[in-house]
Amino acid sequence: MKLRSVLGFALIVTVTPHGLRAQGGVAGQIAIQERSGEKTEDLANTVVYLEPVGGYKGKLPATNTSIALQARQFAPRVRVITDGSKVVFPNQDPFNHNAFSKAPQGPFDTESYGKGKTRDNVFKAAGVYPIYCNVHPRMTAFVIAVHTPYFTQAGDDGRWAIEKVPAGKYTIHIWHDRGGERTEDIVVPATGLDGLKYELDARGYKYVQHKNKFGKDYANGGDIY
Repeated sequence: MKLRSVLGFALIVTVTPHGLRAQGGVAGQIAIQERSGEKTEDLANTVVYLEPVGGYKGKLPATNTSIALQARQFAPRVRVITDGSKVVFPNQDPFNHNAFSKAPQGPFDTESYGKGKTRDNVFKAAGVYPIYCNVHPRMTAFVIAVHTPYFTQAGDDGRWAIEKVPAGKYTIHIWHDRGGERTEDIVVPATGLDGLKYELDARGYKYVQHKNKFGKDYANGGDIY
């Protein structure tokens, strides 16, 4: 699977085997190029996963999780799961929300629901799911469903690690909603890989207001909650 992206990106890769340090895992660090004077504050939204060449053949475990709707935001903004897993959307605000996605591989609509209520969705197909609220125009989240058990999200410092990766050939995917997506073929030895460094380019990113679930502009133009 290759996730689509229309954003520009740059990539710098350095691979350094470190023997037992990785202990059969794969680890590295992400950086994002920003416009002059801007600082990256969302490195933890970076998703990294390894897709075995030829596809993953085993049975994937469910990695059910949640994204809360609170303070007119999705929290957290990004989740990565195995395809076929469920995400629940508890409403923790004192007013209604309506989560929806128009992703072609699996659109869904929770309809409107109030404080203390929960809705959920099973993400059956792999891919990127942009998720919005039909009530609050600036609410945006992403669920990344992958057909592999070898995945993670970066930390606030951009560092990431995937443990217990069998030796073999993989395609590594690095995804960020502002920096785009990059893939690269790598070979993982039995001792693992450490020191992979990637740099994505978010300098061309521009916020574009999404449409509501009916494909129309929000009544308030998307500027006011």
